Amino acid sequence: MTRGLAVALVPVAWFRVSRGARHAACQWALALRFPAEDLAGLTGATRAAFEAARAEALWRHGELIGLTSGYRHPLEQARLFAAAVADDGSVAAACRRVLPPYASRHVAGTALDVRPREGAAWLERHGGRHGLYRTYDNEWWHFEYRPDGCPVRLPHPGLAAPTTHACVIDR
Repeated sequence: MTRGLAVALVPVAWFRVSRGARHAACQWALALRFPAEDLAGLTGATRAAFEAARAEALWRHGELIGLTSGYRHPLEQARLFAAAVADDGSVAAACRRVLPPYASRHVAGTALDVRPREGAAWLERHGGRHGLYRTYDNEWWHFEYRPDGCPVRLPHPGLAAPTTHACVIDR
């Protein structure tokens, strides 16, 4: 349905922007599909990479990718981290799922939590073309913009030692 809406919006987008009409129509359709998304605060390059990746996913493969969480203010990240410490009983345990503000790429505006799972799977396979990589084994939804190349994937956010490569070969 979202792809059909994007197709229907292409003529309107062409009159508004002409160059990049398909991209604009896709972003409008996805904004209607995921109205609570907030792309504000992402770095310009991160936002551009995410928008390009999800436009490709929708137009080429009919796959939806929505944003659950992107940029987080340091105080919001601190609140999430404090709640995780309280729930998990220690800083080390909390770091397996939430990082403190100084270590979080959400605070830097370069991390994306996406949905649905099928969209995340598409992004894991194809996101490298846009500099977007899944960086933690325990978080299928978490991707980071890394234009310098494929990072080493970690088992969880609090681990500093590399284990496996984050890249998936695109076939």
